[in-house]
Amino acid sequence: MGEIPGKKSVKLPIPGKRNILITSALPYVNNVPHLGNIIGCVLSADVFARYCRLRGYNTIYICGTDEYGTSTETKAMEENCTPKEICDKYHAIHKELYCDSCERFLADRLVEGTCPRSNCNYESARGDQCEKCGNLLNPTELQDPKCKVCRNTPRIRDTDHLFLELPLLKDKLEEYINRTSVVGGWSQNAVQATHAWLKEGLKPRCITRDLKWGVPVPHEKYRDKVFYVWFDAPIGYVSITSCYTPDWEKWWKNPDNVDLFQFMGKDNVPFHTVMFPSTLLGTGENWTLLKTISVTEYLNYESGKFSKSKGIGIFGNDAKDTNIPTEVWRYYLLTNRPEVSDTLFTWTDLQAKLNTELLNNLGNFINRVLSFVAKPAGSGYNSIIPDAPDAESHHLTKALAEKVVKLVEQYLDAMEKVKLKQGLKTAMSISSEGNSYLQESQFWKLFKDDPSSCSIVMKTSAGLVLLLACLLEPFMPSFSSEVLKQLNLPPETHLSLCDDKGDIDKAKQPWNFLPSGHTIGKPEPLFRELKDEEVESLRQRYAGSQAERIEKAEADAKKIAEQLKSTKISGASAKKQQAKSTVNTKPKAPEAEISVSRLDIRVGQIRKIQKHPDADSLYVEEIDVGEESTRTVVSGLVKYIPLEEMQNRKVCVLCNLKPATMRGIKSHAMVFAASNDDHTKVELVDPPASAVVGERITFPGYSGEPDGLLNAKSKVWEKVQVDLHTDAELVAHYKNSPFTTSAGICKVLSIASGAIR
Repeated sequence: MGEIPGKKSVKLPIPGKRNILITSALPYVNNVPHLGNIIGCVLSADVFARYCRLRGYNTIYICGTDEYGTSTETKAMEENCTPKEICDKYHAIHKELYCDSCERFLADRLVEGTCPRSNCNYESARGDQCEKCGNLLNPTELQDPKCKVCRNTPRIRDTDHLFLELPLLKDKLEEYINRTSVVGGWSQNAVQATHAWLKEGLKPRCITRDLKWGVPVPHEKYRDKVFYVWFDAPIGYVSITSCYTPDWEKWWKNPDNVDLFQFMGKDNVPFHTVMFPSTLLGTGENWTLLKTISVTEYLNYESGKFSKSKGIGIFGNDAKDTNIPTEVWRYYLLTNRPEVSDTLFTWTDLQAKLNTELLNNLGNFINRVLSFVAKPAGSGYNSIIPDAPDAESHHLTKALAEKVVKLVEQYLDAMEKVKLKQGLKTAMSISSEGNSYLQESQFWKLFKDDPSSCSIVMKTSAGLVLLLACLLEPFMPSFSSEVLKQLNLPPETHLSLCDDKGDIDKAKQPWNFLPSGHTIGKPEPLFRELKDEEVESLRQRYAGSQAERIEKAEADAKKIAEQLKSTKISGASAKKQQAKSTVNTKPKAPEAEISVSRLDIRVGQIRKIQKHPDADSLYVEEIDVGEESTRTVVSGLVKYIPLEEMQNRKVCVLCNLKPATMRGIKSHAMVFAASNDDHTKVELVDPPASAVVGERITFPGYSGEPDGLLNAKSKVWEKVQVDLHTDAELVAHYKNSPFTTSAGICKVLSIASGAIR
């Protein structure tokens, strides 16, 4: 991500076009980035850069790694990026901590102690910043400081340093921040962090350190010092651009024609909104200053916090080793992007989002459409996109197009404001609408009963598949490439959302996205279910720190070697052992574990309802559960729910109970309802309004295929039913796992802590 293209494709700002310059905080190379690092800067910036290219904006994304003292950074510093040109320096006597045991001055991150802020008192604050409260610190401010190398208490000694004279820039800086934070739509956490720093008052900021590893200060008096990382790292954005093109000033000294977007985690905000702008403003030159900053909070890991230095969490190489596809990781991190508050990574949440949102919603829609088109003539379209005359007058299709247009507008609005999570959620809503459209049209019936309408539905749906590939390309590029392959569109097909090409207007007529007569490729499943046993294995595998995992792996290997050594047996003993093992015992196959995964619970919709002719307390319903014909269901709900409230209502339906005859009418399923303790009040369990009719209701943490028909002797239903209930928030649960659809969870109207049956 953020790779620099070859010289032949060098981009420079184009007058009259929107020119976008994107940077992401340079990751340290002290470890492979963990998922929190990835979502906080490089992945978010990559998504926005891809979106900008879809829109036709002239865009470059600059990134790199923070490697102190590399030849590239040194050369960039020598070529018009020297400290003399970008800061107002002055000489001062600076008090710094010195470790007698290590015989060295301790730069900020070599010191740890207690945060001096009275409302924090975090005991592992670093010498430059407290990770808990986010305040920037000087090492001498720490209470009970300790050398991070030897853990001894350092003492204060005098040393010479260079400072950035921030107080002299106060008026210019505050005017810039107050204006740009509004115009650029800074995220709220960035505004708060910046103003909190300004509120404390600007102070001279030390920009050198007593270290040997880093960018050396080009001055004889300070030859044993290097620049502070957060002084030189932002300058790295400029120097990296200078490696990309000698005309770097056309990007970085062109504020009237270039918009600068920067992505980072919340702990890096003051360096980009205060220190870096001050460095540039102090030169008096016409620099391209930050316009929009996108900041993430922390992504936490299971019950703790990701830490690169401590090796805790899932790292980039770990994600690769799980064999979970890249697009799944990207999707999960972006749906879980901590935009306004900290979020939590859990393996069960990853499983739920993959199985419910990607597999059951997005993958299900695309596969249903393309598989039906690919069916041979007589049962499908023989892989050829049909013609769809008069599609604009088809009522259901016209209504869908109106919804899609609004969703595309919402998507664009969110992405322009760098609300990436909202943009992704909106794009996925189009998939949900597509599933509803398919189900409401009952295309499998239309194919024989109304061929022209079926052609309209399938051509429109195939168009939505292409639209989804376009909208989701910034988030899941490999997914979009696979969809193009299945649509038989060449890899170089240019997905576009350009205004000047009329791409947005095309959304008003999704039936025209793909031409009639186009031959699609071979449909294949796009996602694979992540099973419970896989999740548990991954959780165990990545528990603890990296060091602890290595230690455990080595111990396990040693244990296995010892076991193999101790199990060697003589020839005679081996023959006896072999004879024993050949006895034909044929143990009885154990019955599958009894859990809610064995129930076939689906979203249904009541198409027709009437009172039972021979029983005053019973309704007889015809319920659509996604099959070719509706199911007849008898329910004892007359006393509790008026008939008019039942008509066309979406319900949760148990579909694999053995059919039972009730007063002369056979019931082929059961509708779920909750009741209070004395059974005087009963309410239906309601799926979300946009849930897809026919989709299976899932339960995070419980995967597996349902039984074909529940065995009455095993009493599976009876044993599962005792754990079905509503919670205090009115959410329907099996044990602690909610009834879940692609559109969200299922709830009741008002019965809390009620039994469900």
